[in-house]
Amino acid sequence: MSVGVGKLAIVSVLTAVDGRFDSKDAFLADAQRYRRELLAHCYRMTGSVHDAEDLVQETFLRAWKSYDRFEGKSSVRTWLYRIATNTSLTALEGKQRRPLPSGLGTQSSDPHADIHERHEVPWLEPLPDADDPADPQAVVGTRESVRLAFVAALQHLSPRQRAVLVLRDVLQWRAAEVADAVGSSTAAINSLLQRARAQLDAVGPSQDQALVAPESPEAQELLTRYISAFEAYDIEKLEKLFTDDAIWEMPPFDSWYVGPAAIGALSRDKCPAERAGDMRFVSTTANGQTAAGMYLRNPQTGVHEAFQLHVLDITEAGITHVVAFLDTRLFEKFGLPAVL
Repeated sequence: MSVGVGKLAIVSVLTAVDGRFDSKDAFLADAQRYRRELLAHCYRMTGSVHDAEDLVQETFLRAWKSYDRFEGKSSVRTWLYRIATNTSLTALEGKQRRPLPSGLGTQSSDPHADIHERHEVPWLEPLPDADDPADPQAVVGTRESVRLAFVAALQHLSPRQRAVLVLRDVLQWRAAEVADAVGSSTAAINSLLQRARAQLDAVGPSQDQALVAPESPEAQELLTRYISAFEAYDIEKLEKLFTDDAIWEMPPFDSWYVGPAAIGALSRDKCPAERAGDMRFVSTTANGQTAAGMYLRNPQTGVHEAFQLHVLDITEAGITHVVAFLDTRLFEKFGLPAVL
């Protein structure tokens, strides 16, 4: 469900149920300003932009239905976060975590070996950035709180640990507020947080690999070289852009690869492109990072069709990680065309 369609859906429900909006209408109009940050919150919880959109819609609907019981002891924003958190926890009951291939616990793969798709795995998805990233209300917290590596690390935690860590460390809520929000004691929250932080330290992104901002000249220059190398099908030039320990992965394929040589060999052996011009790219951003939509030429029609969405980790040393998502449904979420 798209965000725009979701707004219309809620209004339709309100009209059908009541027909008179009064204070509820004013509440809903005011609450819309928190939509983007609630989407980011539900995304951190679920690892899926599709699920997050549905959960935000459910959050607004639940809030509207229970608005008469809102006592004003907290802000509307805090109240909405409480509803979104518990809605997410309910939705995650019995659900598998959403990993990346490198998070499956397997060793890195031989680029010359066969690759296998696993559509039964609910893979982690990227998050489109806000239309206006300069808007302080667009995304709560820092860019690091929606980085792909951070959200992937959150998936190693239980849903309850995830909720506690995000509310405490990202949103900076007090332990007592978190306990009240999730129906627990302060002591239990502190215990959950301690274990969550320890697990996150074990699997989370390295602190010495600071990513450069996607709008920075360094990131833009490296992305231009990355796109140029792919479009020219110049694998040697591509290899030079990666750091020695760079990782490449492309869900729903369950294998992942380490180092420029392995990434280059994979591109030569497994990439369906055959020559320069077969691939084209459109730059974008995802998870506060540099990204680009890749289009592959259809040999029968000659048209470049949506193929992969690449999300890049770019540091001052070079490209350290690329996740190439083959889910073409993501192109619409990012406002990218299906064909060029």
